[in-house]
This record gives sequence, structure tokens and C-alpha cells, in this order.
Amino acid sequence: MINITLPDNSVKQFDSGITGIGIALSISEGLARNVLAVKVNGEVCDATRPIVSDSKIQLLTWNDVEGKAAMWHSSAHLMAEAIEALFPGVKFGIGPNIESGFYYDVDPGDRVITDADLVKIEDKMKELAKQKQEYKRREVSKEEALAYFTKKGDEYKLELISELEDGTISFYESGSFTDLCRGPHLPDTSHIKAIKLLSIAGAYWRGNEKRKQLTRIYGITFPKNKELEEYLVFLEEAKRRDHRRIGKDLEIFTFSQKVGAGLPLWLPKGAELRERLERFLKKVQKEAGYQPVITPHIGNVELYKTSGHFQKYGEESFRPIKTPMEGEEFFLKPMNCPHHCEIYKNKPHSYKELPIRYAEFGTVYRYEQSGELHGLTRVRGFTQDDAHIFCTPDQVKDEFKGVMKIVMKIFNALDFNNFITQISLRDPNNREKYIGSDENWEKAERAILEVAEESGLETVIVEGEAAFYGPKMDFMVKDALGRKWQLGTIQVDYNLPDRFELEYVGSDNEKHRPVMIHRAPFGSMERFVAVLIEHCAGKFPLWLAPEQAIILPISEKYQGYAEKVLSLLQNSEVRAQIDSRNEKTGKKIRDAEMQRIPYMLIVGEKEENDGTVSLRKQGDGDLGVISVEEFARMINDEVKSLTEK
Repeated sequence: MINITLPDNSVKQFDSGITGIGIALSISEGLARNVLAVKVNGEVCDATRPIVSDSKIQLLTWNDVEGKAAMWHSSAHLMAEAIEALFPGVKFGIGPNIESGFYYDVDPGDRVITDADLVKIEDKMKELAKQKQEYKRREVSKEEALAYFTKKGDEYKLELISELEDGTISFYESGSFTDLCRGPHLPDTSHIKAIKLLSIAGAYWRGNEKRKQLTRIYGITFPKNKELEEYLVFLEEAKRRDHRRIGKDLEIFTFSQKVGAGLPLWLPKGAELRERLERFLKKVQKEAGYQPVITPHIGNVELYKTSGHFQKYGEESFRPIKTPMEGEEFFLKPMNCPHHCEIYKNKPHSYKELPIRYAEFGTVYRYEQSGELHGLTRVRGFTQDDAHIFCTPDQVKDEFKGVMKIVMKIFNALDFNNFITQISLRDPNNREKYIGSDENWEKAERAILEVAEESGLETVIVEGEAAFYGPKMDFMVKDALGRKWQLGTIQVDYNLPDRFELEYVGSDNEKHRPVMIHRAPFGSMERFVAVLIEHCAGKFPLWLAPEQAIILPISEKYQGYAEKVLSLLQNSEVRAQIDSRNEKTGKKIRDAEMQRIPYMLIVGEKEENDGTVSLRKQGDGDLGVISVEEFARMINDEVKSLTEK
């Protein structure tokens, strides 16, 4: 007999070899029908795998993230089986679950899989799912695995197997399909009720542009058709909010192939929007005691070797810039922190000066794969609202809390109210990924965990997601569609001060290492603006809107009065423009609505005589008549309330 501890800490006894399904059956048949996988002592496994020792378990259903992952991973196998049936001889790369759904990279040989084929593949998947095919795990030797895929002629699987250790390899079989896979998977295909293949894209094998381009097919599945229908409505809304489309319509940014992929060009309205965001943060930072600094866009390669960025990110950087001097190389700046370390090192420091807070809107460059570029959210050149705080160890917690206050102020001003804080720690089983001593890591992790506990914020802890030089707290924001984005970040670093030999003279007159806090409340200006656009569907908060008002004269006769209104508004620092086109007022209103301009001021004979405007609010319609001065005060009061709350 073995003891099984359930999530409520109750303990039940079972025969050794009991499965997750068996445990679920002992509770209720309804639960057993809904179990997709089981977590055993923290490891997610098949619900059909035997449990042979005392264990703490959690039965995973569709309501659990790991349950959805098992569903979508299994669906990738089901899709592969369908593709193999329809396109004999196809070869397979990898087929993982992703945050929403799954994909499989396939090599169809001389054939081409197109969008028109997706319905056929979908129908075949539905046919196979109804057969209630079991997902059967089988552990195999490396020799057996190599022999199987050699016979099949699949060089992609052979490459993957060659990198695995004997004794760690498993196959999964479902129907006529066998795949190299660690799992876990569903008990059988009957759980997959609703299927939709979403798109086709190209993807280089192993993400390497020098390797063959495979066909990547994306899909998603659900246990109920109703959930699929709701998801498809969600996708339509996401398309409507797509920052790439809205950014083009509102003339916020553009891209040019002549400039280069992944290098955004900010148009005048976008540049002004960015400047408003920067001014807002600079004001907050000045009040919090930050000092502005500016660093160059390139740095000597030795700078990044000292920091460790060259060793960790060299492959993801642009190629070195060689100068006429023998052996001299520069890099486009991948991070701002090494430069700020050198600024700190510019002169000696006393403990009385600390903390020192350097802030910079610094542009950095990383060579993202072309297939991974996506609008403003994944680019090759981006500007971070970066700052680095150099402080004594006993100042760390207070400084960390100070940064959190700044993040909260930004989120309040932009209506990002739904978020959690994620604490990212080292992977305890893979410490070679990180620099620095265990002692320094333990101090840094302890500081963040204590601050999180004292803050009372909703927090999740994730191992293995720390930066290579220190643990961090990331702010995971949910937008209006419930999608999760990582925006602000705060990192505690004991290691770069060591590598750069940074010092301050303490009260004991001895030299000590400062602690370094990295922080970026926006993250990057590009990604932040993209998320903001999609969150508010282009209807920016009033203090950020490119135009706060548009003046609509009902005919050319009132152009002069419209210009007078414009001058009064501009003198009151209200951003406005005039629609002087020879169009009907109704069309001007519709166009202003499409441009998401917050307020429309209609002017005609009565308004000119009374020194007023007829006011409309975007999305709300008519608000009545108001004087120009009163409207300007209303705008300024609203802006003040948004930015100072």
C-alpha cells in the first residue's frame, strides 16, 4: 500500500501502481471523466502512469494550466497523425503546446501545405479523435529510437535523439502515429471535442536561418464546442485591437524594409505620444531622486565580456563592428547596465552618497530571428526606460519598494488594474546558467521574497526565469482581453558590482561592494505602447491622446471662428486640430470617431455668436453646449486627475 496526499492534505491509501484515473474514480466518476493529467510530487505526468510510492498529487483538469497544456500537446500529436495520413512521407520537427494552443513544424517534402488544406486536416483530426485512441507511453533505448527514425527517414527526429542520453528517451503512440516525446499526454483522444487550425507560417529548423524552412501549422482545441466559439469571438476582437493595424490607422509608427526589419520608425503622432510617456516618468523619477545619464549606442566588446552579456547573448547580438585598428571591436549596445556601471566607477563614492540612482531612456539592439519579429512587441532596436540604483545592502528593500511605487503610479495612470507580480528565481538544478556565488544569489532572492511578502501583492514564484545575473520581480499585466503581458521589471544584482569591481567607502572607512538594482517600469517603450494600444483599442487615456479634441466647423463660413477656438485651446495646452474639409458634419463626426479622438467641438453660427462649442465625446455622443474656456479647464482637470492619482 502507498499513501497518497491530496491537495487538501487529506491522505488516502491505495495499492502500489494506482493511476491518477484510479484515484479520481475513488472520488467520483465525474471527476475521472474530466482528469487530463496528474501532478505527482510536482511533476506533471500521464493520468494513466502507475504511481508506486508515497506521493503528493494533484488531479489536473481543463481548469488547470497544466491540464490545458496536456490537451494541447496531445492535440499536436493528433494533428501530426492526421497530416501523416493525408501526406504520406511527411517528416516532423517539433510539436509543442504553447500559451494558447499548439503547433507542429513539418517538412512536407516536394509538396506544399496551404491554408486550403487546413480544413482537410481538421476533418481528419475530428475523425481520429472520435476513435478514442489511447496515448501509450513506451520507454526505448537510444539505439531503438535511432533505428526507428532511420527506417522512417526522418532526419529531424534523428538529430533530436542524437542529443539525448540513453535511458531518458520515450515514445508515445496514438493510433497509427508514433512520436519521440517526453509527454505528458491525455488518457485518450475522446477529450478533444472542438478543433480549429488557425494559420500556417514558415519556421526555420531549430530557429536557425541557415537551416531548412519548415511549415509550421498552428491550432487550438477545446473540450466543448461552446468554448471554441467563444475563443473565435475573442480572436476577432484581438484582430480588431491589433496594434499593427491601429498603429497604421492612427499614424503612430511604421516599418521600412530599406531601414531594416524590426527597426520601427516613429511617426510624428507616435513620437509625441512617446515623449509624453517619457516626460511623465521623468517627472516621477526626478521627484524620487533619480539623476539622468546618457550613454552611447555602441560599446567596446570588452565591456560586454566584463558584464557577461557577450558570453550569454553574443549569438543574439548584431555582428561586431570592426574598426581600422587591429583587434578593436565594438558591439551595438544590447543592454544599458554595463555603461551605467562605468558611470558609477567614474569617481570614488562614500556610503553617505548612496543610494545613487541613474536613469536613461537608452536604445539597445538585439538580433531577433526574422520569423520572431512582430510589430512593436518583438523588434531589433528598442528603447528601455532603464535605471540602475547603487545602494548599500541594508538599503535594498527600501529602494525596491520605492521602485514598486513608481510602477503602481504608471499602472494607475494607464488603467492597468489587473496584474500579478511574478518572482523569478534561479533554476536550482541548472546553476551553470547564472553568474555569481550562491551566497550572493541567496541574499538577492531573500530580499525580493521579503519585499513581496510585505507588499501584500498577489505573487507567483517561478524557478528558472531569473536573469543570468540576479533574481527579479516582473509585473504581469492582463489587458482588456485577459491576455497576460510582462511589462515592468525590477532585478536585484550582487554580481555585476563584483565583475566591475564597484566600490564605496563605508562608515568603517573600509571599501565595500554596492548592490545594484535594475528597473524598467515600462520595460521597453515599443512593447509598452503596443500593449497599451491593444489594451485600449487605440482610445488612449486623455493625457496621452495624440489629439484631445477636433474642431468641426459646419461650413467654410465658420473657419475663422474654428481657428479662434483652436488658438484659445492651444494657449491652454489642449492638443487640438481643425477638420477643414468640405464635407458634411456627419461624415466629419464619423471620421473623428474612427480616429478615436476623445472630444469633438462642433461650431456654427450660434456657437460663434455665443463664444461656445457644441460638445461630443467619442463613443458617448452629444454632451451639450460649453464655453471654450470651460472646456479647456475640463480637459486640464481630467488630465491632472489621471496623471496624479
